[in-house]
Amino acid sequence: MGGKILVVSGPSGCGKSSLIGEILKSEKDIYFSISTTTRQKREGEREGVDYYYISTEQFEKEIEEGAFLEWAKVHDNYYGTSLKPIYKALSENKLVILDIDVQGHAIVKIKFPRIVTSLFVTTPSQEELERRLQKRQTDTQETIRRRLENARKEMARMDEYEYLLVNDDFDCTLQAFRHIVHTARLKVSQNEIDTFINRW
Repeated sequence: MGGKILVVSGPSGCGKSSLIGEILKSEKDIYFSISTTTRQKREGEREGVDYYYISTEQFEKEIEEGAFLEWAKVHDNYYGTSLKPIYKALSENKLVILDIDVQGHAIVKIKFPRIVTSLFVTTPSQEELERRLQKRQTDTQETIRRRLENARKEMARMDEYEYLLVNDDFDCTLQAFRHIVHTARLKVSQNEIDTFINRW
């Protein structure tokens, strides 16, 4: 497998999706892994673009079948990353971008230790994160409270990541993100090292 993996984590509302969206517009040979979820579709979201939306029963069936690279239950909903398309993208030498939480990152690091680059994105402060969540107007006050609580837990595991981006200026953050994308492609797997040594 010549492909590489870039894990992007961070609190909901920090701007991960917008940053990834800009990278997908301008960079080649990238596969963005679309997560499967049991949560309800939000206004403006599209099946197979934002998420794959399935029932809780179907999700639990796929867990039993081992169909996910990683999965987690967040805010009473399941989220998971399907394995098949990831293996396909890696075999095509693509950079796989995974937008997953800290639990998922820990699992991916174990499964693909040599080809994973990790990035944590956050806001300058808790107050700024809350302001952005309120501005979205997509969540109830209870959901926002839970998202902020979850964000504090995620921040406590930030030291497990190689890179940190504080998204206070979108254009500057995007430029730094682009550098990390290019660096992620340069990671070398054990298989690539062995192949090179044999050829050399």
